[in-house]
Amino acid sequence: MLSIARKSLASAGPLTRHITKKTFIAPQCVVPGKRRYQHTYPNPNAEKETIVKLLYNIGSRKEVEQYLRHFSSVESQKFAVIKVGGAVLTDELDTLASALTFLNRVGLYPIVLHGAGPQLNKLLEEAKIEPQYEEGIRITDPQTLEIARKVFMAENLKLVDALERHGTKARPIPGGAFIADYLDKEKYGFVGKITGVNKEVIESSIRAGALPILTSLAETPTGQILNVNADVAAAELATVLEPLKIVFLNEKNGLYHGVTGKKLDVINLDEEYEDLLKEPWVKYGTKLKIKQCKELLDGLPRSSSVAIISAGHLHKELFTDSGAGTLIRRGHKLYKYDGVDQVDPDKIRRIMETEDSSILSGKTSVASYLRSLQNKQTSIYTDEPGEVLAIITKDPKDPSQPAVLEKLLTSKTAVLNNVPENLWTAIRKDHESLTWKVEAKNKEGNLDPSWHFERADGSLRNSKDQSTTFFYGIEDTEKVKQTLTASQKSSLGTRAYSTFTQQRRGYATSRPKNVGLIGARGYTGRELINLLDAHPHLNLTHVSSRELEGKPLEGYTKSSLNYVNLKPQDLKAEAEVDAWVLALPNGVCTPFVNQINQDIKAGDSAEKVLIDLGADYRFDSTWTYGLPEFNRANLKGANRIANPGCYATGAQLSIRPLLPFLDPHSAPTVFGVSGYSGAGTKPSPKNDPEVLRDNIIPYSLTNHIHEREVSYQLGTPVNFIPHVASWFQGISLTVNVPLNKTMTSQDIKSAFEEFYQGEKLIKVMESGEPLVRDNAGKHFVRLGGFNIHPEGKRAVVTTTLDNLLKGAATQALQNLNLALGFDEYTAIPTN
Repeated sequence: MLSIARKSLASAGPLTRHITKKTFIAPQCVVPGKRRYQHTYPNPNAEKETIVKLLYNIGSRKEVEQYLRHFSSVESQKFAVIKVGGAVLTDELDTLASALTFLNRVGLYPIVLHGAGPQLNKLLEEAKIEPQYEEGIRITDPQTLEIARKVFMAENLKLVDALERHGTKARPIPGGAFIADYLDKEKYGFVGKITGVNKEVIESSIRAGALPILTSLAETPTGQILNVNADVAAAELATVLEPLKIVFLNEKNGLYHGVTGKKLDVINLDEEYEDLLKEPWVKYGTKLKIKQCKELLDGLPRSSSVAIISAGHLHKELFTDSGAGTLIRRGHKLYKYDGVDQVDPDKIRRIMETEDSSILSGKTSVASYLRSLQNKQTSIYTDEPGEVLAIITKDPKDPSQPAVLEKLLTSKTAVLNNVPENLWTAIRKDHESLTWKVEAKNKEGNLDPSWHFERADGSLRNSKDQSTTFFYGIEDTEKVKQTLTASQKSSLGTRAYSTFTQQRRGYATSRPKNVGLIGARGYTGRELINLLDAHPHLNLTHVSSRELEGKPLEGYTKSSLNYVNLKPQDLKAEAEVDAWVLALPNGVCTPFVNQINQDIKAGDSAEKVLIDLGADYRFDSTWTYGLPEFNRANLKGANRIANPGCYATGAQLSIRPLLPFLDPHSAPTVFGVSGYSGAGTKPSPKNDPEVLRDNIIPYSLTNHIHEREVSYQLGTPVNFIPHVASWFQGISLTVNVPLNKTMTSQDIKSAFEEFYQGEKLIKVMESGEPLVRDNAGKHFVRLGGFNIHPEGKRAVVTTTLDNLLKGAATQALQNLNLALGFDEYTAIPTN
């Protein structure tokens, strides 16, 4: 059976760059009917850091940086071979050029080889030449070869020209890269079988700082041009260069299951190949592609892999664990042993001495640990090269107790090859329930804390050493507490834990978390107080407001509170507060943040979760951007969170699914209208009902803070025009999106439905446009409209949300829940 080891996530799309450039006069490109022009090439030293930051929008910082190190660890020509189908050059040229430019900006040099099948067929049809095939191979007579040569030259220069327009140096190599003999001259005509690759042609291009753009035309030693299938040429090129990645770009963004219609995320050939070929739906082109990939990868290093992906999703496939298309690799064959005596102890020793922190610190020895397993029922999992190790034990005296995952060790290479996912699949299959402990500063395993949270039903945090014990498969909540508490008694003592969270069932007891609110007078503060009043596990303990100091807090029923006027230096005295929410005007919260940081550094305060509802830290890469629908994994356990702006939330939700399809030469425009609560409580014409009666007021028409925020977070320029209207709360956004390809209304709607599938606070409408009055007081966003201009290259999306709720307070509570270990939607109505 085929196991899906990688999550299927919607792509974040290409990230268009508009960064400081230096002028460079490009060599003349001989393109018929076009003049020589001047190109501007980016300064790589000035922009690489910015591009890397943009990558953080599609994956965690750790993911991005480990893949960059991985790709940069080999010679430039060994990064990737990318085969581009002819249809991609016709339909997605700008998207392809943007994706290749992106890779080049981070110092990578993919070798690009393209076909031109559809273009050749069109010209042959115009010349009234019917294409002939024999055993799937195009018969190439002299007339067909003449047309093919012209087509390949034109398409090659077209791609080079597109890259040059994006400011990326590229070198056309329409011939000279492949040496070939006739495959069978009598049978196929001028069709070649590649016998050699001229690496110098490719390497000289890279040394000159230019991307090599190749065609699949080959030459005999005497100079006769021969036609070669582009997939075959790409495979030969990969065999000679042994790159980390071989990428086949197609319009479908991967391979799909023939029965369910779902995309195949990962195929691990060592484990799945034989069973996969027995599936009745694996036939024709799918079967041929899988076989070709198997034959290719069998001769390459195990670190090499094949990706079948669309141009717009290329960067997500390369730089995130989740990927975007279909990843095909040999994988690491896994083995399970029922006891220490069945496995080579040296294999266990090698990985423990490399990855186990208790061994590295000298706390224990490998021999001592293995001896401790003798009286336990033990299962050991490892892979062929010894890159992963899992050790699971059970108490033979009490088989009703869940198994314990004592060790989970993985090398960085294993993480890059997604081996932990395969390992976890095997563990879940064999063990119905499991507990495991992760130290606060876990140096082993090379896995983020979020990796464990995502695979657990719940967790228990120890307040003494800040370790976390995770579990799955334990249904009864009382048994959960008893099991986990008992398992920790020896090292933690009874009641040593601070928070127990059963994530999927919304159960959390032991000690509720305490929240302090600074800036409680505003509208957002009031909404957050209402939400906290209904929260079963969060208590509001402090409300700070200079204007309301000494007055009783109304609307909070859990306890009696009075407003106080806290100064930055007062915060360390409030040790019981677990999280501070800063609902302050822009520029005001920095002294509070600085003081808390100083107190923590000096040891005068424990770590706190800080959530800034203002704009002070939305551009600070050391803070986590708090839009959960895009950044959920990074928000789990985060300590510094920048809550997005209300307009910025709606604008990003309206544009993000269309990032792969944006016209790189024309920015989206957001026309926004907010109720006057968005202007705050301080009196002004923008929140005066008399001024607003029968009126709408435009303001900050350029360079609004939310315009900069949206552009920064999406990695592409976005224009924003805000207005304030006569209603109290709620936002309406009309978003105009120029496209890089022709699309239909259904295409746009489908993109949104796929992207937001399963998101409880995002409602994609079946038809029509959302209305402000229907969304006021609601905690979710409505997306609709999905209109397309008759020419098919401009979409309009309409969005409504409540600026005080999902635009502020509700989003802050999502972030609090994720940061403190509760279910994200606790106390948030989802309908």
